[in-house]
Amino acid sequence: MPNRSEDWLAQAVRDMEQAWASRSEARHEWACFAAQQSAEKAVRDLHLSVGQEAWGHVVAGLLTEIPSAPPQDLADKAKVLDNFCIPTYMP
Repeated sequence: MPNRSEDWLAQAVRDMEQAWASRSEARHEWACFAAQQSAEKAVRDLHLSVGQEAWGHVVAGLLTEIPSAPPQDLADKAKVLDNFCIPTYMP
C-alpha cells in the first residue's frame, strides 16, 4: 500500500485555507468545521508517517494513538476543537 501521508497533509493545508476564508466571510460554523477537518487530516498524516493507520474523527482521540504522546496543551486544544466543531462528540 502506498504511503499517502503527503496527500493528507496537502488536504489539511487546503482545509485550513478554507477555514480562514470562511472566518473572513463571517461563516463561523464553516470555519470551525474546516479547522476541525484540517486538524483531523494533519493528525492522520502523522499516523501514516510512523507507519500506522488512524480510525475515527475525534482529533483528541487520534492524538492519543500516536506513539509519542503530544504535549498536553495540544491535546487540550484538540478537545476544544472537537467539542465545538463536532456536534455529536461527547468526551
